Amino acid sequence: MSIQDVIKKQVTENRVVLYMKGTPDFPQCGFSANAVGILRACGVQEIFTVNVLEEPEIRQGIKEYANWPTIPQLYVGGEFVGGSDIMMEMYKSGELKKVLEKTTA
Repeated sequence: MSIQDVIKKQVTENRVVLYMKGTPDFPQCGFSANAVGILRACGVQEIFTVNVLEEPEIRQGIKEYANWPTIPQLYVGGEFVGGSDIMMEMYKSGELKKVLEKTTA
């Protein structure tokens, strides 16, 4: 299985996926900490996270998968949402909560 297949499987088999540096309890960068905080503020209970610091193949592969150069990256319902800045904008506007609620219905 290629790294792209692994990533596709992760994002399609889990409702909310966050590729980040570190873990939700111990984020290793401010952007990852911010992303986790936003998801928790939206009431997300279950987040499938991938610590890209422990998986260098995924760290590079995820940038190619979404054609997005930075980490963290959020996927909801198999769709790429964005990174930390986009998450913050969507959170402030209320759009992120709507996206997250749509996938639970």
